[in-house]
Formats: sequence, C-alpha cells, structure tokens
Amino acid sequence: MRDLLSLPKAHLHVHLESTVRWATLREIGAANGVEVPGRAGTFGDFASFFAQNDLVRACLRRPSDFRRIAYEFCADESAQGVRYAEVSFTAAGHGERLGDLSMPLQAVLEGLEAGQDAFGIECRLILDHSRRRSVERAWRTLDLARRHDRVIAVGLAGDEAHPGDPFTEVFAAARDAGLHVVHHAGEGEGPASIRQALGPGRAERLGHGIRILDDPDLVAEVRERRIPLEVCPSSNVALGFAPSLDAHPLPVLREAGLLVTLNTDIPALINTSLTTEYANVRDTFGYDDRTLAELAGDTVTASFAPPETKTRLHSEIAAWLSSA
Repeated sequence: MRDLLSLPKAHLHVHLESTVRWATLREIGAANGVEVPGRAGTFGDFASFFAQNDLVRACLRRPSDFRRIAYEFCADESAQGVRYAEVSFTAAGHGERLGDLSMPLQAVLEGLEAGQDAFGIECRLILDHSRRRSVERAWRTLDLARRHDRVIAVGLAGDEAHPGDPFTEVFAAARDAGLHVVHHAGEGEGPASIRQALGPGRAERLGHGIRILDDPDLVAEVRERRIPLEVCPSSNVALGFAPSLDAHPLPVLREAGLLVTLNTDIPALINTSLTTEYANVRDTFGYDDRTLAELAGDTVTASFAPPETKTRLHSEIAAWLSSA
C-alpha cells in the first residue's frame, strides 16, 4: 500500500471554523476572555455539535484570530497532502456578530494568502449561510462574495429541517453573478431536500447527499447529470447520520455510478484529518490504491479549480499511483 499522506488530494467540504487547532482555540479564547476546555467534547447530535460551534465562534473576535486560523488551515491541509481546497466560512454571521461585516472575511483572505505562499497550497472560499438564519443575512453573504475573486461559491448549510425555498432568489442572483452554488442537502433530510437544492436552489454540487439512495429515480437523475456528492463519512457517523463506518453508504453510492468525493467536514471536532478519512475508508471497505486514487481524482474533477490546476493534480495522482 502506498503512503496516503503523499497522495495528492483536493478537499471540497470542510468548514474553516471546524478546523481550528484546539491549542489555538485555547490561546485565542484566553486572550479574548473565553474559557475553553482542555480538548473538544464528544457529541452525537446536532444540538451538541452546535454548542461546540458556538464556543469556536465566541473565541474568534479579532482580525488576528481569523488570519491565524486561515493560515494554520493551509499549514495543516498541506501537511495532509492537500494541494487544493475549497473551504467554507460563515463570513456574514461573524461580521454581524462583531459589528463589522467585512472584517472577518478580509482577515481570512489575508491568512489564506499568506498560508498559500508559505505552504504551496491553492485555496478558494465558499461562503455558507445557515438555513436557520434570515434571508437578509443571505443577501449580505452574497454581497460579500461578489467583492472578492477568491470567493468562488455560496450555499446553504445547517439543519435541513429548515427549508431552502425562502432563499431561491438569493441563489439565482448568485448564479447570475457568476458564482457557483453548493448546498448541504440529503444528510439529515431525504430526497426532497436534494430536489429542492438542485431545482430552485440552483446547486451544482451536493454537500453530503447520502440520503439520495432513498429514491432510485433521483439516483438515476443525479448520475446522468454527473452532479458530485461531497461525502464525509466520519462526520456522518459522529453526528448520527450513519450508524457506523461499516454501515456508511459510501460504497453503495460509488457502485450506483454517482460522482463521489471524499471530505472531512469538521476535522478538528472529530479528530479526523483528510488522510485519516482516506485510511478509514481503505481499512473499512477494503479499497486498494487504485480505488483511493479514483476517489482523489473524482474530487479534483468535481472541484471548481481552474483547468490548469485540475490537469496538474490529475497528473500528480497518476504519478502517485504508478510509483513503486
């Protein structure tokens, strides 16, 4: 078996706020008067997950905080063999909380730029918006996205029990502005959430999408349209959307001919790096190096990276597979 750290990877579904090193969070929290426990707690549902997210948000207050977590994201991803990442960030939520709409995004962009230069990784941003929040904030998210070339997409995240229909005009405007659209769908809710995301939601990729298997007709449609799924097995298990890795539908999704990508979602909160995710699926499903290279290549294909980046990464993956 080849070394998985050296497998060139893309990472498409990862939330910046859930990548923060716990030691960094404790330092930032102490500087800002927020007490942080010695390590991340465990959780098995959305409520406890949201509580941990609230802790992270409470710690992030100064421009230097946002620059630091973005820079360290680049360092940590590069160390995992990630060559290209599309990282999600809830920019408008932080901006409203801190009374400066543009500051968090500007600081994150500065951190990413410095991290790219230092660690040789290419990063783009997706600005996400919680389904639980207002349409007005979604419009503010879109306004922020329009201002920066490094922001390539916008989309809905959070509890899918909150419908996406109120936001359709926002994402139609995003597509008109040349931005990509990516929604979380088909994780906690069933095929109806996927149909909404792909129809009036205007999504080009599906965050998670594992509940697609509940509807064979939808599987056929998504397979024919080659709409990628951003699959995050360890996160699905941690949040209770799959009973175990053994029972995760990843191999069934691939066997159905769907375009499956492999991602972590919330790596720091579940102590699962992208290399660990690849190792987990290798060990759980018996995947060989060729299958892992296919997963890595499909993730590159599904990305919004420039054509030259995709060509280079596909060549590097092929070189990894052919290495002795």
